[in-house]
Parts: sequence; structure tokens; C-alpha cells
Amino acid sequence: MAVVEMVMPRMGESVMEGTILKWLKQPGETIEQDESVLEVATDKVDTDVPAPFSGVLKEILAKEGDIVEVDKPIALIETEELAEVEADAPEAPAQVAETSGAAAVQPTASTSNGSHTSSTQTLRFYSPLVMNIARQENISSAELETIPGSGKEGRVTKNDILGYVEQKKTAPAESQPVVAAQVAKPAPQPTIAFEAPKVIKSVNGQDEIIEMDRMRKLIANRMVESKRISPHVSSFVEADVTGIVEWRNREKAVFKKNYNGNLTFTPIFIQAIARALRDFPMVNISVDGDKIIVKKEVNIGVAVALPSGNLIVPVIKNADHLTLTGLAVKVNDLAERARTNQLQPDELSGGTYTVSNVGSFGNVMGTPIIMQPQVAIMAVGAIKKKPAVVETPQGDFIGIRHLMFLSHSYDHRVVDGSLGGMFVKRVSDYLENFDTDQRV
Repeated sequence: MAVVEMVMPRMGESVMEGTILKWLKQPGETIEQDESVLEVATDKVDTDVPAPFSGVLKEILAKEGDIVEVDKPIALIETEELAEVEADAPEAPAQVAETSGAAAVQPTASTSNGSHTSSTQTLRFYSPLVMNIARQENISSAELETIPGSGKEGRVTKNDILGYVEQKKTAPAESQPVVAAQVAKPAPQPTIAFEAPKVIKSVNGQDEIIEMDRMRKLIANRMVESKRISPHVSSFVEADVTGIVEWRNREKAVFKKNYNGNLTFTPIFIQAIARALRDFPMVNISVDGDKIIVKKEVNIGVAVALPSGNLIVPVIKNADHLTLTGLAVKVNDLAERARTNQLQPDELSGGTYTVSNVGSFGNVMGTPIIMQPQVAIMAVGAIKKKPAVVETPQGDFIGIRHLMFLSHSYDHRVVDGSLGGMFVKRVSDYLENFDTDQRV
């Protein structure tokens, strides 16, 4: 038997601490690998933390309500699995620090034979046994990410990696074409816990008093703070997207067949915004006191409505580097995992601009509130058929066109009306000149 420390996991690059909400297991209880042991809250998500090993929860080191820094011990687990690792490979890494919601472990004094290595960034949790096999077989971190897992929630087990090694030895290596945002089963991510609203009866019995859940409180505070920080100004443009509508109607069945998802208008809007941000880099900025920080990456947040009624904004990193097909796949992936509570904290941070599709609710336009510390946000309205003047070489005529409003809210401290207006007009230009000959 060995006793190991279970530490506060790293739940995102910018998340440095977590608050322990509730212990789901108590000392003396048996726990299985990947079984949820406690609930932790950060400033971005509430998430369950799974056990890195099977064993017995020996001692709880951090109480409910405690704020604990990442990589600090929170519990002791008595397990036989680490003993197996050390017997097989004395040099096995004893710590996996960069995990997505899975607790890292490090040996206590009773397991001093293990050695420590520097933390390795990864998108999912791997046991020390799996990490040791990967090291011995010269399997890189990127290659390790591609191995399908048969464990709980897709975790890679010892048999999975040994099978992969055997297959790799017997089968010739085949080059894998890389497609931007390729469709793949996403690695399991921490669950975002949404509390049911607490209903409190009023004194007179006529009204209901509903206590805000944790996410609604965060949204409320951030929206009020944004309006306090940024003087909001809005500009509006109506765009003719007839070509886009006809193109989508032609391509959506092909996309459904090839990628098993719906081809929506959102990735087309994101592509146009990403291009406009490259044209107008002073919109892709943030403000720090009296300093303007010009962002080199174009990371576009997409507002997603949750079943709870709240909104969450996952971020598409380097959106300007993705093809339209890649954007479509990425949007579908993030939206689905947002609605099923499987986003990881880093997917909610780092945005430089945000888009909100108010048209999905039947609204023709809106005046969205800026996501701090960004300086602008765009709302795209519903696409409506309208009579419009169409200019042709033969003369003007009235035709039925698909039109939509773009609403651009921006921080008037650093974005003046001319820049804010030119930006939204450029987005409209990209939409109206959409390449209808391209294929998904």
C-alpha cells in the first residue's frame, strides 16, 4: 500500500486557486479511479474533481469553503496503484500537474522511491503508469492525446497504451492529414455545475423570491462592472446575405454527411469578423489603466444560451487561422459541450472579441454589453426576407432579398465612432461578398 497526496488540480492556464464547495466522499470510503471526490469552484466554472487512483480516502486536508492554490494538497489517498508504478519503473513521473479537472497526485514520505519531474502540459489526465510507458516508448504528449481511451469518460488505461504500442510496431506509420479544427471526439472536460434556482416564499404568499445561482451572480456582477468601466456606443448596419443563405442551403446536407453536424450561419459571421479584426487591429485590443494592449491573436468568443437560461461564452482561439469548415466544426463542438457542461476553463478565457447571435431568438438587432477587458462586441440579428432595391448594369429593380442587422457595441474610451462604424461596415462587406463557389 502507498499513501499519496491528492492536490488541487490546474483547471486552466489562468486559474490559480479553487474553492472547495463540497466533499462527495468521506475518510474511510473506497473510491474508484475517475470517480468524483469533491466539487470545486473557480471564477469561471464549478466542477467535479475525479480521483486520480482507486483506493481509500484516508484523510481530508482542506475543508469545505477553503480556498486552495493549485498543486497544494487537499487529501490523502491510500492506494496500491502507485506501488505498482514504482515497482515497474522507479523513474516514473510521480506528478501530473497540468490536468483538466483531474486531480494531480504526488507521493508522501511513505513513497519516497518516486522521483519528481517538471509538470507536463496536457489536455487530459494520465496516470503515472501510462506516463511512464509513454516515456519508455518515446510517445510524445501530442501523440498521447490521439490515443482513444476505454476508461471512464475516455481515460487512457494501461491496456489502451500497450495496445497502441503493439499496433504501432506492427502497422506502418500512416501520415494523417491535418484539417483545421478536425472533427474528433473531444477529451473529457470538467463539468460545469449549474445550481437549480432556490425558490423562497414571500411574506404575503403572492410572489416568488428566487435566489440567484452562482453563475447568475457572476453574470450580474460582470455586466454591471462592464457598464461602469466602458462608455458603450452602438453602430448598426443592414447587410444583404442572400448569397450566404443560398450557399448554406446548397451545402448543409454535404456538411451534415461529412461532419455529422449542422452548418449554421455563426461560423460565417465569425470568419467575417476575424477578417475585419485583421483589417482594424485597434478594435482587437484591451485597456489596462491608461495603456492600450493590441492583441496579436484573434480569439473570438461565441455567446451560447444554456438550458438553465444563463449564457456562457466559449472562445475560438486563433479564429483567423481556421478555414470556414474548421470554424463550423469548432463552433458545433464548443456549443454542444457548453450545453452538456463539458467545457474546460481555458476554453472560456483569452477572448479578444465576442459575437452574440440574437437572431437565434427571433430578434432583429440588439445592443450587447462588452465582455471585459475586451472593447467591442457584435450582435447579429435574424435574417429576414424583405423587398429591396437591387442595382444591376441594366438598371435598378425591386427584388426579394435576405437582409440582417449587425449591431456593434464598443468602448468609446478607445474606439471612436468612425472606427466603430467602419469596422461593422467592413464585416458587412465581407458577408455581402461571400465566396459562394467554395465547398465545405
